[in-house]
Formats: sequence, C-alpha cells, structure tokens
Amino acid sequence: MAGNDGISRREFLTTSAAVGATLVAPSLLKASSGRATLRLGLIGCGGRGTGAVMDAVAADDDVVLYAMGDVFEDRLRGSEQYLRSQVKDKIQVNAERSFVGFDAYKGVIESEVDVVILTTPPGFRPAHLSAAIAAGKHVFTEKPVAVDGAGVREVFRASDEAKGKGLAIVAGTQRRHDIAYRQAMERIHAGAIGDIVAAYCYWNQGGLWMNPRKPEWTDMEWQLRNWLYFAWLSGDHIVEQHVHNIDAVNWAMQAHPVKAVGMGGRQVRTDPAYGHVYDHFAIEFEYGNGVRMLSMCRQQDGTASRVAEHIVGTKGTSNANTYISGEGAWRFEGERPNPYVEEHKRLFEGIRVGNVMNEGRQVAQSTMTAILGREAAYTGQEVTWEQALSSQQRLGPERLEFGPLPVPEVAMPGRTKVDADGSQGVS
Repeated sequence: MAGNDGISRREFLTTSAAVGATLVAPSLLKASSGRATLRLGLIGCGGRGTGAVMDAVAADDDVVLYAMGDVFEDRLRGSEQYLRSQVKDKIQVNAERSFVGFDAYKGVIESEVDVVILTTPPGFRPAHLSAAIAAGKHVFTEKPVAVDGAGVREVFRASDEAKGKGLAIVAGTQRRHDIAYRQAMERIHAGAIGDIVAAYCYWNQGGLWMNPRKPEWTDMEWQLRNWLYFAWLSGDHIVEQHVHNIDAVNWAMQAHPVKAVGMGGRQVRTDPAYGHVYDHFAIEFEYGNGVRMLSMCRQQDGTASRVAEHIVGTKGTSNANTYISGEGAWRFEGERPNPYVEEHKRLFEGIRVGNVMNEGRQVAQSTMTAILGREAAYTGQEVTWEQALSSQQRLGPERLEFGPLPVPEVAMPGRTKVDADGSQGVS
C-alpha cells in the first residue's frame, strides 16, 4: 500500500502529468487488443464512487473492478466490503491493487486498468484526469471537474490530449445520457420552441450531511471528511451540485455564458462545522447573444425543494426533458432507462467499437459557468468569463499533507475582490 506521506501541490500536479508516461503505448495497445473484459480502477471510494461501480457493472456484463484507491483506508475498506456483498463476482481487487494516501491515484492508474473512475472530491479532479490521460486510460469522471479557473484550463488541456489519443472521457452529468432530456434537446435545437429568449434553473433543497469533528482529526482530515463545506475541495454547492442544472441550460443554448452577476450568502449554516461556503446563491448569467439565465440554488433545511430547468422560446417552452408546449407541443413517452447506468453503458460501448465519447470540454465549460457564478456572488461584482477562466487563483493548500490547515474567511461581497488578473482576494 502507498503511505499517507504528504506531497506538495506542485509535486502532485507534476507527477500526475508524468504518471505512466512509459505506459501510454502498452495501455493503448491493450485498448485496441479486443480484450473482452474491461478492468476498472476506482479513485475515490466514498458513496458516489461505490455507486458508480454499481452503475458500471449494471451497464456491462463484462467489466470488473480491478483496483481501488482513496486517501483513507476506512473508506476504501467500507466500499470494498459493500461491493463484495452486492456484486462479489465483479470484484477482483486484492491487497496489491489497494492504495491509500494522497498518491493512491498513481497506484490505481499503474495497475493495468483500462478505465479509471474519478470520484474523489472535485478539487483533485484536474490532476487525476491529467494523470489518467497521460497514462493512456479511458476515464469516467464525476462532475464537476474543477473548482477554479486554473483547474478548468488543465481539464481543457487533458481533454484535448485525450482526443488526440482516441481516449474516452465520459462525465457524470447524467442528464446528457437521459433519453427524455436527449429527445427534448433534439427538438429544442431543431427549433421546436423557436429562438430561446430566457432560461431558468434551480437546485433548491434542504441541508446535506456533516461529519462532526473527532479530537484525533487534523485540520486536513476534518476538511477532507467534510469536503462539501470547503471551496478548495467542492467549489461550493453551486459548483458541486447545481452544475447539473447549469449544464442542461448550456446544452440547450449550445454555448456558455459570457458574464454573470449575482448574490449569495450564509444564513443558516453559520456554524464553523460547515466550513466557509455559502448556503444559497442567485445568479443572472448572460450569453453572447444577450439571452439571460436565472440560476438559483439553496441548501437550507425547512425550505421548499425545487430541482428543475425551464427554457423559454419565441414559440413555446420546455422543462428540457419531458415536455414542450406551444407550436411544437410534445411529451416524452416510453421507457426511461436509468441515466446513471446509461452513461457507463455508452462509455463502454464506445470503447468496444472504437468510437469513444469525449465530454471533457463540455463538462469543463459547465463547471466554469458555475465557478463564474460563484465568483460573481462572492465578490458582488459583474464577472466576465475571461476574468474567471484566466484567473491565477488556485484554491487549496500548497502542500497536501495531514496537519494544520486554516479555514479561509467567508467571502464577503464588497470586501472580496476580483483582482486585475482575475484572482480573488480580500481587502
């Protein structure tokens, strides 16, 4: 097993890009060898990673989980135990292919896997994606794929590299793999609601889990085990969760916004146990053609829930999945397969027939849209796409190691600034 030794951020990014450089040719040979069974490597063994493996084995009869890695051994063991209890015949993980620590991703990638599943907290996603592509691996990556502009730029680069190598990148924006959404979007793009003039999207719900701090936990361990509440790990909930709805509107628009203005705050989750993130956002995004999208997201107990998209056109409206009203009226009918399974099914089918999907840039643009909205709310300023994407700000510690890690101040509009280079600072 790999140890828990810390590594610097620079070492993390540098080694991730270099991992498996000598393995690229063998990996690509394996991918083209026609081996029936696809070997999966799981990086990030929490609930979403465990669920992704269950979805993957449900999608294809001839895939196996071959390697696993996580920062924490208890998370890895808990995931492995559950998976063996559910799909024992699909689990070929052994002690030599179980890795723990900040560098566990390297061991998984080097374990002769064909497909890497990336389900760590999003702050690690750019480096892990880069390492997997450098080593010639196909990738399923959960959303979002970054937490800052620098990370998005790295994902763009890795996605372009994957395209050149013929490697798949399929993202966990499952609406893109939902047959109802796909049929509705085909009609919207064909003009069923006319020209889009406005859009609305929402992810309003109650609060989520929180793990009370244990005395033996360092600052780093506490933050990792409560990653939702630290922007360097999650990007804040507008990025981590609301990206699904934002992605659906970008899909309808076939574009990303060019600027944003908005607001947000921390009204209910004010206890330090909830880190420094907001519990609500309201953002107005503007696209290059002048169309505006109103985006709302909230995580506050006792409030009304609403998770939806609404697209308004000159000839009708749509919820982007089950209906279109107006001149091109339509309703979805028929079976609606589980999109969490379908995304893996389409990934594996593409690998097997040599026609792989690459959703890297697409999900990176939607991630960047959510980051743009967050920065507009944090600063209280109108922020452009160029400012946010070109920002030199890198969230997170310089060194990844267990020990002290101060919590950033809660962003305060009017005090938190967007500097000339696009980076964020507090005056």
